[in-house]
Amino acid sequence: MSYDGVGQRPEGVRGRRHVQRTLAFLSAGALAVPLLAGCADEDVTSTPLAPQDIAPVARDLVADGGTLKWAVDAVPQTLNTFQADADAGTGRIAQAVLPSMFRLDATGRPVANPAYLESAEVIETEPRQVVLYKLNQQAVWSDGREIGAADFVAQWRALSGKNSAYWTARNAGYDRIAKIERGANDLQVRVTFSRPYADWRSLFSPLYPKDVMGTPDAFNDGARRKLQVTAGPFKVEKVDTATKDVVLTRNPRWWGKPAKLNEIVLHAVSRDKRAAALADGSVQLADIDSADAQRIALANRTKGTGTPLQGAGGKTSVKKLRDWALAHGFDSDQVHAGQKKLRKAITRYLEQQQALRDVEVRKSLEPAYTQLALNGATGPLTDERVRRAVARALDRTELARLVLTPLGLPAVPVGSHLALSGQAAYADGSGAIGGQDAVEAQALLADAGWVRGGPLKEQKKAEKAAGPEHGTGHDGEDVSNGGKDGEYIVGEEEDDDKGHGEEPAGDQGGTDGDGKGRQHEPAGDQREHGDQHLAQEGKHGGAPGAYAPKGTAAPAAAPAGPLAKDGKPLALRFVLPSGPGSETLNSVAERISAMLEQVGMRTTITKVSDESYFKDHIAAGDYDLALYSWPSSAFPATDARPIYAKPVPAADGSVNVEQNYTRVGTDQVDQLFDQAATTLDEDEARDLIRKADSRIWAAAGSIPLYQRPQLVGARKNLVNAGAFGFQTPVYEDMGFLKKGAKVSPAPHKG
Repeated sequence: MSYDGVGQRPEGVRGRRHVQRTLAFLSAGALAVPLLAGCADEDVTSTPLAPQDIAPVARDLVADGGTLKWAVDAVPQTLNTFQADADAGTGRIAQAVLPSMFRLDATGRPVANPAYLESAEVIETEPRQVVLYKLNQQAVWSDGREIGAADFVAQWRALSGKNSAYWTARNAGYDRIAKIERGANDLQVRVTFSRPYADWRSLFSPLYPKDVMGTPDAFNDGARRKLQVTAGPFKVEKVDTATKDVVLTRNPRWWGKPAKLNEIVLHAVSRDKRAAALADGSVQLADIDSADAQRIALANRTKGTGTPLQGAGGKTSVKKLRDWALAHGFDSDQVHAGQKKLRKAITRYLEQQQALRDVEVRKSLEPAYTQLALNGATGPLTDERVRRAVARALDRTELARLVLTPLGLPAVPVGSHLALSGQAAYADGSGAIGGQDAVEAQALLADAGWVRGGPLKEQKKAEKAAGPEHGTGHDGEDVSNGGKDGEYIVGEEEDDDKGHGEEPAGDQGGTDGDGKGRQHEPAGDQREHGDQHLAQEGKHGGAPGAYAPKGTAAPAAAPAGPLAKDGKPLALRFVLPSGPGSETLNSVAERISAMLEQVGMRTTITKVSDESYFKDHIAAGDYDLALYSWPSSAFPATDARPIYAKPVPAADGSVNVEQNYTRVGTDQVDQLFDQAATTLDEDEARDLIRKADSRIWAAAGSIPLYQRPQLVGARKNLVNAGAFGFQTPVYEDMGFLKKGAKVSPAPHKG
């Protein structure tokens, strides 16, 4: 999932399947919870918390022609979604130019894609599972050849894992296929499985032509920069790294409803430049963070540009200009530049604000969630009781409100690791661990041997410590306020007239990673999904923009003195990304740290570069607490297993954690995933997934917090595009509204 800055999805760390898992991101023993205690109501159904927001109109209201310029984080390194360096841009291109046997609907469920399939169903279960695909008779590749069994066979052989010459990032499901053969005619494909596979709908989406999958050379290198043969409403015209563009044009051999747009240009624009790009027209559609969303909303509320550049005497003082710039989100370098440069920056900003009146914000909830990860491999969190105490100390509803309420989005905590509200497998399994209860959290800590008033080694330094063995910097430098840059202790005593050492900027919404969250994107998750920027700065122990709802009881006083065990204080190292778009993560981390402080746990917040966050810290296990996001999947038995599977020791003494960066797993969870992946009864598979989720909650390796916000800046006349939510975009319907036509108001905007 991404690290939610609100996270980014950690791009660069992905799931086994390509569900746009641009990241984003162990043993339950002593306090085992009876399975039934954590099971959610098996008959419960859910709906998406927020609908998609795409300015939907009928095709006859969309003008023919035009170019859509759509922002992406970077020009993709490969056009092959099955390679390790595929990213969200790779997936977006594949959706537009390649066949997918199934695509997701508005509730995140896979549905057969009629452009390519007449039907697909399991026709035999004994002695083996057989799926029969009946293909649309009009479906052809751009070179005129029919899509058929040869393409299915080539993809299976490439992804089966049997030929190491193919540099594949994933082969889940393809490794269960025994054979593929032609059916009764060329439009039928029979796929026989060696063992039952519940998630068979995840396969062949996307489907590459045999030209790409047929040989290791073509797979490894041939499809990285070009796709000569495609079969979607668009085709890849060119990949231009110099202009940072991928150009998609109409496919003249497309048999479906013709694309309304002539071209879609995916243009690489960094997150911090997207408002400017939307203003000058270099892009017309872009994932944005909440600071830019607020800026666009302000432009649409304000008549004229207004100007702070001239006061009553014909001049404005530098102080007033700087105050105005700070209030409008200018960075420190701009604010403290010389007066001439500052005036130019303000003038440019005001011109952009005028242009942004043609742009609007479309918002929904991203199909990804931000979680608190607890490293169960080292330090105090190896004890399940301490992890459970962390979980019981958190008010997840407050954290969801902190991020989502300022954006006008539903602030409902995520109740499942394996599905989101609206998906068939979703049910709130958090009852397996229980809600916020400071008394219970303290009891768990006491049971684990952490008590107040115990002797501390190196008492003076220990009082300032805030991470397992991290009371000082790596070079022995003190990391309290005034210590090493990037680290500070939450809950440390300070003078009344001093700041907290480093006040977090507002939140930002968002790979991984996320994301980017997000990556991957938006949630610490990824820039891909944009981080939330809450407007107000918090004080010591609080979080920017966080206010307790009326009637909320005041928090209990923090325990006197740190909890200690074996001469060491209970202190945790909270690692966060430091780059642009991480403000939401910072705000959420501050609030979490304050909640932990109330039960006697202290934290050191350590900020590291985005480049090293996942590689050097999350994946390497160099953290106690961290925030990042995972995307949801329509196929959790397949996609989520590597995220929660029990780490396995390797022959060389290392441990294979797959994508389980918390290092917390159990045999029972693995067994439930295996059972869910092999049952062909959909109701039974759903129930097994819910039971697995209950066990994951009980192990307390990760705590789901909130669904990541999805904020998209779009030109007002752009229709059928925006915040898609769960649903796979329909590329042929995107376009610009005909002159004189109107978009009906959405019934609900979040």
